[in-house]
Amino acid sequence: MTTVIVAGAGLAGLVAARHLARLGVDVHVFEREDEVGGRVRTERKDGFVLDRGFQVLFTSYPAARRELDFDDLDLRYFAPGAVLARPGSRSTLSDPFRDPGTLFESMANREVRLGDKVRTLKLRRELTRKPNREIFAGEDESIEEYLRERGFSESFRDNFVGPFYGGISLDRSLSTSKKVFEFTFKMLSTGRIAVPADGMGAISEQLARKARAAGATIHLEEVVSAVESDGDEVRVEIDGETITGDVAVVATDPKAARELTGVDSIPTDAHSCITQYFVHDEPLDTGDRILLNVGDDAPNEIVPVSTIAPEFSPEGRELLSATFLGLPEESDEELAETVVETLQRWYPDRDFAPLEHLHTDRIEFAQFAQPPGVFDTLPTTRTDEGSVYLAGDFTEASSLNAAMESGRKAALAVYDDL
Repeated sequence: MTTVIVAGAGLAGLVAARHLARLGVDVHVFEREDEVGGRVRTERKDGFVLDRGFQVLFTSYPAARRELDFDDLDLRYFAPGAVLARPGSRSTLSDPFRDPGTLFESMANREVRLGDKVRTLKLRRELTRKPNREIFAGEDESIEEYLRERGFSESFRDNFVGPFYGGISLDRSLSTSKKVFEFTFKMLSTGRIAVPADGMGAISEQLARKARAAGATIHLEEVVSAVESDGDEVRVEIDGETITGDVAVVATDPKAARELTGVDSIPTDAHSCITQYFVHDEPLDTGDRILLNVGDDAPNEIVPVSTIAPEFSPEGRELLSATFLGLPEESDEELAETVVETLQRWYPDRDFAPLEHLHTDRIEFAQFAQPPGVFDTLPTTRTDEGSVYLAGDFTEASSLNAAMESGRKAALAVYDDL
């Protein structure tokens, strides 16, 4: 039987392992951590459910619909749109097609001009009809240039798109590729934003169960330090021991994948973020929506996590998350003070002094950078070493969808070549 060694048990590695095992291949997955998931993991602390950084699932992701069982994940849904917050002012901006109850409130929102609202509806109609393959084809430019050419005002870009896409692409400057904007805008227009009731780590755990059920073996706390191929077989060094197989699929993080394979086109320029979790006794009045900071960028957004997913918090306690873009030099305590001060300015009639800082995640490599033109430079699944393949979002785009899609493509490439 053909033996495939998969390095990494993130979403890409788990999907690749499942498909290969279903095709009758002997699959062994080696993961350096003590749990699966890579960047998609969840920690439990004092009864609270804490995702590793603020992450969500777009239910319209094609790969998610193909690879995941949504019913088993028991999804909890965000309300469409967001609350735009600045000192002494909070206003709702939503999608009237998916959230008709907010039509008048959204139309009356003074943060965004009427002309921009009309342009947004026209863009929604256009992109929902645009095939995904066309979105990622052709010329490229930044989100900033794309919106300016379409007539969107500077205030719209600054007051809504900047902070909203700061949360998606970790780039509030809108220098990210317009292809990221078009794809995510389409996903938001045709589906919903959700989190599993047990946290985002439930996605990784479900994929691991599916991989094991198909016949794959997953080895935890096993570090892959080298991958070599002579064309006939691969030799993989794991914790000082060399094992052999017919094929290796490298599905690690981008930096490790580049070191293991020598493929220079694997992107390693990163966007970072810091997510802090807080506990409060009185819920915010956001209507299951994200609070976007339109006044400044510290923090970029605050999310009433347990309002959306009550399972994330013990009864009677409100769990909030706040995300800062980049890696600010301030200490965890100083950043927590910034969050308290920000909430106090947004809600001047409330007292946030009792806000309890629960946990901080400093994530150095949250996404790889996606400037205009990046999709023309990404590596393919196949490498120059005939028996070594790549699986990871770095072969597609920086998203959960891309990670799962890359795993499927790697499995199909291995099977076709064999």
